[in-house]
Amino acid sequence: MGKSISKKDSEEREQAYKSLPPSLRNSLTDEEKDLFLHADVWPDTLFEKLSEFIIQGDEK
Repeated sequence: MGKSISKKDSEEREQAYKSLPPSLRNSLTDEEKDLFLHADVWPDTLFEKLSEFIIQGDEK
């Protein structure tokens, strides 16, 4: 997996991570936190953990 997100996206992800409920943040492993913050593609397991907080957008 490449880590090629922009600085703006990185900052937005950091804000999004901080806005997650503490119980959810604490349930993420160090690897999942790193993927949340930096990966250009998330594994299905991370999507499942975050499914309550993800809004599906239109793909371009």
